[in-house]
Amino acid sequence: MSASAKAIQAELKKLSNEKDAEFLQRFFKTAEGQYGHGDRFRGIRVPVSRQVVKKHSDADLDTAIELLGSDFHEDRLVALLIMVEMYNKGDEKLRERVFKAYLSKTDRINNWDLVDSSAPYIVGRHLMERDRKPLYRLAVSKSLWERRIAVLSTFYFIKYKQFDDALAIAEKLLADKEDLMHKAVGWMIREVANRDGDAARKFLRRHYTKMPRTMLRYAIEKFPEAERQSYLKGTA
Repeated sequence: MSASAKAIQAELKKLSNEKDAEFLQRFFKTAEGQYGHGDRFRGIRVPVSRQVVKKHSDADLDTAIELLGSDFHEDRLVALLIMVEMYNKGDEKLRERVFKAYLSKTDRINNWDLVDSSAPYIVGRHLMERDRKPLYRLAVSKSLWERRIAVLSTFYFIKYKQFDDALAIAEKLLADKEDLMHKAVGWMIREVANRDGDAARKFLRRHYTKMPRTMLRYAIEKFPEAERQSYLKGTA
């Protein structure tokens, strides 16, 4: 019989480290006015959390959803990683349930690491052979985290050399106000460039002069230095 959410939380509580919790509170910007305001940390490093996930690989979806409701960041990370494993191992019926549960709980997927460790492997993978309209709805959401889910989900497509949605969503988000989105969009453009430099450069030539500086720097990070400078100086 698989462990309950409360049992997993009790295990996570034992693994807590106050000093690491203080560091993580600062690292994930939890002060008032910052993107992670109000988030609470137990002080558990990611490799340790992954060991907990491995131990409870037989947890069911209801358990993961209950864990996702926790106030503690690490509990939500464990929940999402369990859902990723569940999606990997599940049949089509279970995968559909995981996907729908994920999109119904985006308010609990509320920091960049939670999005990045789950969105490509649940949302991106699920939409690989399906209509991708859900991503475009997320891309215009008022929620920073839903917009980041839209962008990061395209990473799964990029790995299979499908770039159109990544670049189309990037175009929609050029004027986004959030630095975390600038980084995410620039990162995905860089991933496109790693696989198809021509496609990325075509996009950049059309848009680089109006891209936020952070987005542009992330996108061109691996370009030859002379080419990087031409973009940064506006002469590309």
